[in-house]
Amino acid sequence: MTSRPRLASFAALTIAALAVTGCASAQATGDADESSSLTWGWRLPTSWDPVTSIAGWDTHALALVYDGLTQLDTEGEPVPGLAESWEYNDDGTAITFHLREDAAFSDGSAVTAEAVKLNLERGRDQENSTLAGQLRIVTGVDVVDEHTVTVQLDQADYQVPYLFAGKTGFIVNPAAFDDVASLATQPEGAGPFELTEYVPNAHAKLAKNDEYWNADHIFIDDFSVVPVADDATAVAGVTSGQWDVSIVPASQAQAAETAGLDVEVIKALTVRALDVNGTVEPFDDQRVLRAISHATDRQALIDVAYFGHGTSNWQPFPEGYVAHNDELEDLYPHDVDAAKDLLAEAGHPDGIDITLTLGEADTALAELLQAQWAEAGIRVTLNVQAEGAIAQNYVQRTFPLVLDSYSGRQSPLQALEVLYGPEGLMNLGRQTPDELTAAIDTARATPTEHPEYAQRLQDAVAIGVAQQPNTFLFSWPRILIHPEKVTGIQHWLDVQRWEDVKVEG
Repeated sequence: MTSRPRLASFAALTIAALAVTGCASAQATGDADESSSLTWGWRLPTSWDPVTSIAGWDTHALALVYDGLTQLDTEGEPVPGLAESWEYNDDGTAITFHLREDAAFSDGSAVTAEAVKLNLERGRDQENSTLAGQLRIVTGVDVVDEHTVTVQLDQADYQVPYLFAGKTGFIVNPAAFDDVASLATQPEGAGPFELTEYVPNAHAKLAKNDEYWNADHIFIDDFSVVPVADDATAVAGVTSGQWDVSIVPASQAQAAETAGLDVEVIKALTVRALDVNGTVEPFDDQRVLRAISHATDRQALIDVAYFGHGTSNWQPFPEGYVAHNDELEDLYPHDVDAAKDLLAEAGHPDGIDITLTLGEADTALAELLQAQWAEAGIRVTLNVQAEGAIAQNYVQRTFPLVLDSYSGRQSPLQALEVLYGPEGLMNLGRQTPDELTAAIDTARATPTEHPEYAQRLQDAVAIGVAQQPNTFLFSWPRILIHPEKVTGIQHWLDVQRWEDVKVEG
């Protein structure tokens, strides 16, 4: 089969769009007479290559063009994706995936066991891979036959079906590996859509991928991702039709309701956090970090900056999630006197001067923190940076204290590796205590159906919170708004998916 051009010209795209619009697209819309389109107000990814993407929220956009070996259902449990089934060996050190025989990339070529092998090896071995930390568990990938692949592991690891539902398990067409750098802007996947036009920082246009194994549940023919440059315009933009669905901050939820839009408040694995390099003074002293935490009135942050949408949190997982440790609730309550005492113990009786780096969109939240911390003698200089600089800090580690958001990963133990592992993007100091490594490994080697699994996982969380410098502030939901004509949006705990979503009329 001859591959199609990786990105069509604008003229070709226009002709194709007219052709699609002019014909009855019953396959895409069930019984509609016209093709369906949807524009999503969201963020464009830092890279369309899952191996080099550096931001957790990239996964939402990447999932439009890629599919994982598995997917997660709305409860966060693994279900079939490109693999229709899988099983572990007796000691949990190998997992065999059985691929769908109808799984294909957008150019029509088959998703094979060899393609899976090449992808996992690239993610593990490529020099600039952001997935290397998660894939270092893979010691070998064996092609059993065209549709069967066995992944050999360095220890028992029952998290792999979760892990492979996200970027770590997204399968790229190996045909693109001849020019792997081009994947940053020209993805080649086997997901529900394929990218047809991309203008960095402006928009991405995608078309339904008829080769997608679950294409019968995709009712959108033309999908666009357009960033929301100004949150204050989101409600007006959805009302006017500029976007069909948009993410909005909590500050805009009431305005959306008043405008008659549907507001989806979706529990998500997102937490406002402080990224901290614990190897840099004064953040190498846990007493300083605890002082900062005690000086923080988390509920006030939620009430003022997030209009009540959120839950105070001292750990990376939301209440009700399997990894959430109830014993960490109210770990460092707001207590200015306790904060002052800790600073004095750390050798700062007259207070301390620190710099907090933040993105432009977080100015209001940072100013609240600045005012709160000042009461405890923590004098803060705000260093406002472009959003790209915040994302790059995961790799360059230029700024030792950053106001950030943490997006959970498909596997709770993968999340702990990102936060605390020696190669974790949010572990700015790149140091991991042996006790924490042991706790993570113990939880990883525990089958998820084992009665001790949840407790072992929560024990690892407690050690990470106690011994690592990352400071968590509050959990917050994903809020989407849309008019009534958009139906079928489900509340996905992890990646927002678009199966069974329709645009009526």
